[in-house]
Amino acid sequence: MGKNKLVLVDGNSIAYRAFFALPLLNNDKGVYTNAVYGFTQMLLKILEDEKPSHMLVAFDAGKTTFRHKTFGEYKGGRQKTPPELSEQFPFIRQLLDAFKIKRYELENYEADDIIGTLASSAADGNWDVKVFTGDKDLLQLVTPDVEVVLTRKGITEVEAYTVEQVNERYGITPDQIIDMKGLMGDPSDNIPGVPGVGEKTAIKLIKEYGSVEKVLESIDQISGAKLKERLTENKDQALMSKELATITKEAPIELGLEDTNYEGYENSSVFPLFKELGFQSLLERLGGDEELLPETEKEELNFQMVSSIDAEMLQNPSALIVETLTEDYHKADIQGYAISNNNGTYYISSSLAKGSNEFKEWLEDNNQKKRMFDAKRAHVALKRQGIQLNGIEFDSQLASYLLNPSESLDEVADVAKQYGKLTVDSNEKVYGKGAKKKLPEEDILAEHLSRKAHAIFILTDLLADKLKENEQSNLFYDLEMPLSLVLAKMEEIGVKVKADTLREMGTDLEAQLSMLEKDIHELAGVSFNINSPKQLGEILFEKLNLPAIKKTKTGYSTSVDVLEKLEGKHEIINKILIYRQLGKLRSTYIEGLLKVVHEDTGRIHTRFNQVLAQTGRLSSIDPNLQNIPIRLEAGRKIRHAFVPSQPGWKILAADYSQIELRVLAHISQDENLMEAFQSEMDVHTKTAMDVFHVNQDEVTSEMRRRAKAVNFGIVYGISDYGLSQSLGITRKEAGEFIKSYLESFPGVQQYMKDSIAEAKQNGYVSTLLHRRRYLPEINSRNFNLRSFAERTAMNTPIQGTAADIIKKAMVDMDKRLSDENLEAKMLLTVHDELIFEAPEQEIEKLKEIVCEVMEQAVQLDVPLKVDVSWGDSWYEAK
Repeated sequence: MGKNKLVLVDGNSIAYRAFFALPLLNNDKGVYTNAVYGFTQMLLKILEDEKPSHMLVAFDAGKTTFRHKTFGEYKGGRQKTPPELSEQFPFIRQLLDAFKIKRYELENYEADDIIGTLASSAADGNWDVKVFTGDKDLLQLVTPDVEVVLTRKGITEVEAYTVEQVNERYGITPDQIIDMKGLMGDPSDNIPGVPGVGEKTAIKLIKEYGSVEKVLESIDQISGAKLKERLTENKDQALMSKELATITKEAPIELGLEDTNYEGYENSSVFPLFKELGFQSLLERLGGDEELLPETEKEELNFQMVSSIDAEMLQNPSALIVETLTEDYHKADIQGYAISNNNGTYYISSSLAKGSNEFKEWLEDNNQKKRMFDAKRAHVALKRQGIQLNGIEFDSQLASYLLNPSESLDEVADVAKQYGKLTVDSNEKVYGKGAKKKLPEEDILAEHLSRKAHAIFILTDLLADKLKENEQSNLFYDLEMPLSLVLAKMEEIGVKVKADTLREMGTDLEAQLSMLEKDIHELAGVSFNINSPKQLGEILFEKLNLPAIKKTKTGYSTSVDVLEKLEGKHEIINKILIYRQLGKLRSTYIEGLLKVVHEDTGRIHTRFNQVLAQTGRLSSIDPNLQNIPIRLEAGRKIRHAFVPSQPGWKILAADYSQIELRVLAHISQDENLMEAFQSEMDVHTKTAMDVFHVNQDEVTSEMRRRAKAVNFGIVYGISDYGLSQSLGITRKEAGEFIKSYLESFPGVQQYMKDSIAEAKQNGYVSTLLHRRRYLPEINSRNFNLRSFAERTAMNTPIQGTAADIIKKAMVDMDKRLSDENLEAKMLLTVHDELIFEAPEQEIEKLKEIVCEVMEQAVQLDVPLKVDVSWGDSWYEAK
């Protein structure tokens, strides 16, 4: 007979980890659920990986334990449990009951003591014990039969410790962990230890002498007068600290090992709680929707797997699914098609479609209206097969994104579920994921595509009505729909990249990094791994004695913000910052871009994401061309590699000037801000004049710098602290500056108040073109959540309107290029900038058209201004 498998979980520790690892989530009733969700993820992982025969989750019973008699300040100074977490503990207990997992707490004892007692009683050779916790203190429980598993980043990433691994990590045995804590203490539990003795010293002493008691007996033999003095003065404190750190193995618990017997759970008890908490993804993970909700069982769908294509199935209008499996649809093959209309629903295999001229003509016929989901993806995939998709009437993905941009409705199944129209399986459920992704049997594929097509066909009218109700029909039909086809065209064209130029830059960066590494090692006086935060921390804060600004659980923090605060204190800091920036440039941008240059076209075909940002902004992936770090000259130089696709052509860049501030002037109707733009005065100089009460010729560069920081920060809800950090001034100065700004621009201050009031009243804010962003946290009891929602309420109408304007300019520009019969092509959009390529003889005409179209895209009460430049590469065009 095999050993029993006992899993013991430190309930409080895992709940805390989950709460702080995940963003604050709440269900449709406003109940916070992030800790419960993370806890459930951990629980499911344990059950799947460990398959325990016995299991128990231990909780702390209260704030006071038997240790407080020894030391009244034990765990003193700990921050109060956030109420958003406290209110989740009842759900965690309810969850365990639903899973039929034993839970236990004991007055006057901690969860550690319950775990320690049970783990100890399982040491008879018949048990394998695993303890799950986020608390390193429990490593003292490790034995040949007891393994302790610590959560690391997030909640499901863990690290298991055996006796050997404890020794490898600390150089001591598990039962010496309490001796280490006795000497070094533990600030998180307010265990004092010996002042001035850190982990390294404690471990060294324990390795040499064996225990706290032996260390204290051998003080005379220990080198270092200061250390001797500290140990002598704090003998009692060291012994008490060891006692406090010791987990008892004799807690008076009223249950035995057999009481932790675990026989598994039933879906029927777990699913209703998942449903109540809104854990839709967990329901799907456990295959729960159909079992739980009879009404969501798959409805019967009559569809045909056709062997020939005739006019009856090619009706007007029809929903059309063009199925591509891989994420990068520029390289994707089409796996099949489905059509749904008033006559029926039909699956068409890819081989049948390829041989049908009638089907090709229908796809290309602009009068045959198609209802789709992610039409851009289908457009690009079909173009690769020489087919020009036309007649797109409706895109359900774009519509659902406009109706609520905070919902991630990435596939038909999500939208169908959201609006309760026909049950559609997720792609993952049908195809699998990752390396296991594959096509199913054709009858399964046929039903999946048919369900998607039918759902899109019946959803279209419902979504169209909702858009009309929200006054978003124009935004959808006149902006987002045509834009998706403009973006598809830009993706197909791509942008020419000189791979040799990138390789030369890579070689140059390699040489610079090598020189920097040599300089850094010389300044440090020793060779070390600059990319190792641990080694770098030891060099900076121990060898060079620079002030340690921030410590983490693993040592000194060497993050960018820490290093920036140390600039000027040692020559090595600036070189390390440059080393990091150049290293990232080489790995992320030079090597990253070379990987995605298309072997046939020599171009990069980025993919524009139209349904991601809640503000309406476009983003790009594979590669992301919007985050090349152009503040660094070496980063800007990467743009040298982006060139026209033909000899004698040029790259032209057109950039909106201060578009968000111009939008703010229009929306706020602030007279001073509007006057600055209407008189074509430098807005930052104008702000400095108004805030500092000086004439134009009295504005200094420092005044203008401060004015610029506030201009760009104010509608993002910049605080006195934030402004003080960016300007290097005191919080008091920053607060006075913000106050003075708002007094000088009363329209802006009123706009900020009105935006928050609108969000509180409606639950959302809108752009000028009626794009919405919902802000359910605007009335939250949680200060941080509420503050974020208020800042978002101020910023979204500005940033969202700016996004709408550049999108409108792109749609208008595409039409104008066609009307003017120009060879010029629109290639990229990066934030407030549009990039074109054109024959040199068209450049003057293109400049004129671009300025006219972009500046007239949307009429504001202040002028829109565009800066245009051109050259032989993207770099030279800026």
